[in-house]
Amino acid sequence: MTNKNISVDTKLIHAGEPNPRIKGAVSMPIFQSSNFEYGGETSYDSIRYIRLNNTPNHIALHQKLAEVAGADAALVTSSGMSAITTALLAYLKSGDHIMAHHTLYGGTADYIVHDLPKYGIDFDFFDAMNPANWESKLKPNTKVIYVETITNPLMDVPKLDAVVQFAKKHNLVSLIDNTFASPLLYSPIKHGFDISLHSATKYLNGHSDIVAGVVIGSQEHITQVNSKLIHLGGSLDPNACFLLHRGIKTLSLRMERQCENAMKIARFLEDHPKILRVNYPGLESNRSHENAKKYLCGFGAMVSFELDGDVASADAFINRLEYAINAASLGGVETLITRPVQTSHSLMSTSERKKAGISDTLIRYSVGIESADDLIGDLKQALE
Repeated sequence: MTNKNISVDTKLIHAGEPNPRIKGAVSMPIFQSSNFEYGGETSYDSIRYIRLNNTPNHIALHQKLAEVAGADAALVTSSGMSAITTALLAYLKSGDHIMAHHTLYGGTADYIVHDLPKYGIDFDFFDAMNPANWESKLKPNTKVIYVETITNPLMDVPKLDAVVQFAKKHNLVSLIDNTFASPLLYSPIKHGFDISLHSATKYLNGHSDIVAGVVIGSQEHITQVNSKLIHLGGSLDPNACFLLHRGIKTLSLRMERQCENAMKIARFLEDHPKILRVNYPGLESNRSHENAKKYLCGFGAMVSFELDGDVASADAFINRLEYAINAASLGGVETLITRPVQTSHSLMSTSERKKAGISDTLIRYSVGIESADDLIGDLKQALE
């Protein structure tokens, strides 16, 4: 694309597309070939091979993702966790230290607590909502600071500008998981973060039919992460690249409806007498509301809440729902619901979840594109 000043809605459709189109194909074809004929490449990384993430499907997708995110480069991986772990290992080695927000996706938290120490990497969790305490967690060997734009599953929005400033002041590599926000609500690279991470399984693809990850950043950072990814082998196959390429084109439409639905549902839940607490940054009563207004272009489509009852009550409520599917993931066009203690945060111990503020009765609700009235009616009948 020659015009870089067009809207993100147009970039989602046209950025990264082949020019001229391959044999005139309007849709990007699938290049289902593991390797390609040698074309005089002079470096290992430039040899055309699926594991090297440089097939035509990879290249088109990388360009689209980078332009949508306002970054120099992007890299797709085999899963969100592949993106996260590869990026961390690209910047951490034995003897290093990482600072990470105390409430994260369960797989990330478990990896930091139980796997990084095996590599000789130390960690400390910190409250990304409270900059006053960050200096106390900093060590001479701290190399990386890690946060989530909207935290999973409590929907907190950290002091994002303060994280960037802290990282630059102390020469840290700043990593942010932008899955819940997507580039539509927040563009981390434009705001000074070094690396933006996504589980593309969720909103970027949006149809619950692939597992994929994304790393976004400067060309220098992406080259470093890709070098690690090549050795770890977490590449994305061409068919999944095609599905992600197709799915991301409707991201703007999906997110607009999902965010609108989520606000209506959060307000309904907040007013219901059987709901003790609702976590949604769009609510004026939410502790992250001011941060969300300051940093984000919307409040997201994820809601979590607690009923006035025990675990059995929470499960009974979930089982009575007609439209929300009880499943582990999120970000699809269909509404999904889970208790994180059973799925996304089940790897964490009871004490670890307690420290992170995640109760056994917490319910996470991923709002789809169905009619908000129908979803609210379904919630109402299940509560009553």
